[in-house]
Amino acid sequence: MNVALIASLRAQCNGPRDGALLRFSLGNALLEQGDHVAAVEELRRAVSFDPHYSAAWKLLGKACLAHGDTSSAANAWRQGIDIARERGDKQAEKEMTVFLRRIEKADS
Repeated sequence: MNVALIASLRAQCNGPRDGALLRFSLGNALLEQGDHVAAVEELRRAVSFDPHYSAAWKLLGKACLAHGDTSSAANAWRQGIDIARERGDKQAEKEMTVFLRRIEKADS
């Protein structure tokens, strides 16, 4: 099913419905499939469409971490924490703070 979903989402890219939500959904599906590189790429597009999309920052960090890029994951979460704080999105801020602390602790 995920393959069909990914194909459907990709078919909508660069069309009138293209945007942060579409790219977030595609990135999420790709991450679930295990295609971390493509997931990171799509999630970066999501935050370029809407830099204030805290859920996209959170998922971008997860995709970067899954790809083994802890530095990019930490950067995504730091940006996401700032955005979540600005928007009053306390849950996203809390989750990303926990994720960030975990990788910072692992790097120590």
